[in-house]
Amino acid sequence: MRIIFMGTPEFAVPSLNALLDEHEVVAVVTQPDRKSGRGQKYTFSPVKEEALRHGLVVLQPEKVATPEVIGELANYEADLFVVVAFGQKIPDPLLAMPRLGCVNVHSSLLPKYRGAAPINAAIVSGDAITGVTTMYMASGWDSGDIILQAEEPVLPRDTAGDLHDRLMVTGAKLLAETVKQIAGGQAPRIPQDHEQATFAFKLTKADGLVDFQESACQLDHLIRGMNPWPLAYTVVRGEIVKILEAIPKEAAGQPGEILGLDGPGLLVGCGEESLLLLKVQRPNAKAVSGADFANGLRLQAGGIL
Repeated sequence: MRIIFMGTPEFAVPSLNALLDEHEVVAVVTQPDRKSGRGQKYTFSPVKEEALRHGLVVLQPEKVATPEVIGELANYEADLFVVVAFGQKIPDPLLAMPRLGCVNVHSSLLPKYRGAAPINAAIVSGDAITGVTTMYMASGWDSGDIILQAEEPVLPRDTAGDLHDRLMVTGAKLLAETVKQIAGGQAPRIPQDHEQATFAFKLTKADGLVDFQESACQLDHLIRGMNPWPLAYTVVRGEIVKILEAIPKEAAGQPGEILGLDGPGLLVGCGEESLLLLKVQRPNAKAVSGADFANGLRLQAGGIL
């Protein structure tokens, strides 16, 4: 089968590789090279690096919705488009182009958590189960007919990064089976129940703000769901302090009250119970234990963060 693959980040790399043994990937479309790091050097997307390693044709349009790009993709006469975390909306002319349609891998059990941050949302919401969906793409965001789904448990101490790494493997396996069934004319097509849809919008740094009025359990979910980006944070003496790791504790205190040190951690009261801050990071500094952070700032029990 002739396939055009569209994807950009690390999450999409296993899916690209899952197609290469059984199908002809005639072109890979990924985002343009971006400047990053202190030196602001141009870097390739993970998908571009992998595609070049396999000697594949790579296209990097600023916008796939232009007539020029649509015309160029038509020249490949692909049977199927596969889209995995590409980063641009696919216009209707492209959705209608391949004879077998456009397939997307989405990291939730649709219709739950449509949108850009489903992995984070699953952890922040305290879900015990999430998963991956393959679907036929439609004009609306993540609204197309479901093909296959695979569940993945959310483990008690999972961060969004941990769950991301498992789901990208699960997603690649599900994609391989999906394309196999499409090629054999056996793929199901299950309309979504749009009334059950929920949304997980693109995260901003502000989403990581820790409000100690909330319960320790809620904040534990938030801190893990914001890791590795944008990272949860609080403000201490006018500084934004990132919270990389914390665990709930039964001790009680006023919201934001410093209850003292517990081993390597700093214990802080919440709306319910308390939170032991195990690893934090001040601006332009290395991550340290909560205890070292408290000692460095001479924080005293009874103070308020």
